[in-house]
Amino acid sequence: MKFKRKIYNNLLDWKNNRRGKTALLIEGVRRVGKSFVVTEFAKQEYKSYVIIDFSVPRPLTLDAIINTAYDLDGLFNRISIEYKVQLHPRETLIIFDEVQLCPKARQLIKHLVADGRYDYIETGSLVSLKTNIDDILIPSEEERLSLNPMDFEEFCWAMGDEVTVSFARECYLNCKALGAIHDTVLKRYCEYLCVGGMPQAVEEYVKTKDYSRTDKVKRSIIDLYRNDIGKFAGNNAAKVRSIFDEIPGQLTKKDKKYSLASLDKAARMRTYEDSFDWLSDAKIVNPSYNATDPTVGMALSSDFATRKIYMADTGLLLSHALQMDNVTETELYEAIFTGEVYFNNGMIAENAVAQSLVASGKSLFFYSRHNRETHRNEIEIDFLIRKDGAVTPIEVKSGKYRSHASLDKFSTKFADRIGERIILYTKDVAERDGVIHLPIYMAMFL
Repeated sequence: MKFKRKIYNNLLDWKNNRRGKTALLIEGVRRVGKSFVVTEFAKQEYKSYVIIDFSVPRPLTLDAIINTAYDLDGLFNRISIEYKVQLHPRETLIIFDEVQLCPKARQLIKHLVADGRYDYIETGSLVSLKTNIDDILIPSEEERLSLNPMDFEEFCWAMGDEVTVSFARECYLNCKALGAIHDTVLKRYCEYLCVGGMPQAVEEYVKTKDYSRTDKVKRSIIDLYRNDIGKFAGNNAAKVRSIFDEIPGQLTKKDKKYSLASLDKAARMRTYEDSFDWLSDAKIVNPSYNATDPTVGMALSSDFATRKIYMADTGLLLSHALQMDNVTETELYEAIFTGEVYFNNGMIAENAVAQSLVASGKSLFFYSRHNRETHRNEIEIDFLIRKDGAVTPIEVKSGKYRSHASLDKFSTKFADRIGERIILYTKDVAERDGVIHLPIYMAMFL
């Protein structure tokens, strides 16, 4: 099943603007659809293409890459013969799929680009990990592009809906309520939260409309990640797996900060830092850090030891929670649609917002100030983003709420650097008391 992905336009821009002067590395978590997108791009935009999949290497090609001695004519002849593809100068795309499994191929990119005969795209998972690049020189001719799980708009496209998000975007830009359409969009968004944005899961849901069968697909992906941890995380595998397994439980907490004490009472961040980084590098999680003195340069004042860990895909988070809590998929998905409080919808909502912000190219930060005397958090802001040269605080409300005390305190404390104040919730667009209220599905527009 073919799905329309936004990254396609980025690929087209690269082809038309770079004209072979750089190679493109597509990064993304496993099963996010990298190979599919690149293959479709190759079919549509080139006269011929070759996919060299290093997970199932062909002996002749692999040997030629490893032992090429930069005999590119010989390499291209082997590729053409082994893959039975005619190579056309400036009209052929050569794809190095799962390139992290053959670091020498990645190093060769410098010489392939300098040769200039063909275009090159690499795809890979875990490609930024040190174990994959220790023995090679990373080519400066390599551009990087991240492929994230399908966002809400891409999900709507997959469902045959080309208009819903466009209408919502227009309402957002004009700060205009959707009216009766809001409930329809919110229902579709809840559907998206349940399914998530992993293409295999979306495909299963489009075909069957069955959450249980879709959940089985998502669980298989989670099992794949666990296996990858065992294969690639080395000596840190046990720590990485323990961090990963604790994510749903950590996100059900009120402040959602990741507590190392849940793993080991004696644990210290310095001994777990590499393990957290492994999950982030693998694109399995989206970390968010506490900006202690928020400015437009929030990374400069961040406490990187205080973090929240979100799953890269909310649909996978739900299935992960099912595995850990032994809740049935029917119970969970019904709870999302009905708004029942026995399951922490705040976890779902906040993870979904984090996913949307990352898909829009934003880094994740939050603000938390703890009062040592009362042992309580005085101010807790879910997300901080840079917008129009100012700091925009965002609070996520999964259900009814009566006040936004933290937002008011934060705005008073940092009045000189605050721009818009935003609440994401389940109601329609509104502006009250100087606070912009947006439906949660509009997080993708921020």
